[in-house]
Amino acid sequence: MLPADRPIGPLLIHSGVTSGRLARAYRREARRAYRQFPWLVTLTDEQRDWFRVHGRRLAEVLLGYLEEAALEGAQESLTEATSEAAAYGRMAAGMGISLSQTVEGFLQFRRPFLHELGLFAGRRGLDATTTTELMESAERAMDRLLMATLSAHSIERGARRLPPEPDAEGLR
Repeated sequence: MLPADRPIGPLLIHSGVTSGRLARAYRREARRAYRQFPWLVTLTDEQRDWFRVHGRRLAEVLLGYLEEAALEGAQESLTEATSEAAAYGRMAAGMGISLSQTVEGFLQFRRPFLHELGLFAGRRGLDATTTTELMESAERAMDRLLMATLSAHSIERGARRLPPEPDAEGLR
């Protein structure tokens, strides 16, 4: 009953879900994020550019994964997306961005991506089964990317011998 753990290949890029459309969605989300997460304003222009470039590449590769009809090509795209997500985690840790802030940043990427997929499904008139498979495939991929981000962040913190981060209550 569960959809296969593979992309469904609805030709996303050729049907209106593009990196440009996603970039516009991210810019809208970024304006809200700066109000919600004040630590973002401490990033330099160079750091913001790095995250923008790598975030755009991550979105393109993730779209490629979802669009790929052949499982081999899909795995290749997902592997590349996972590498980009790990780079995000390493960069964040190297800049001293906490793990919770890194997760906040990742979720700011996830939200507009999934929103655009939902809009795409509606515009294309996808049936409920196809829409569900698309969204679940995207969710599974995003979960894998989040885990890669968190793992790389933790490894980078350990490699730099940074002190442990406080837990949710502010304790070490």
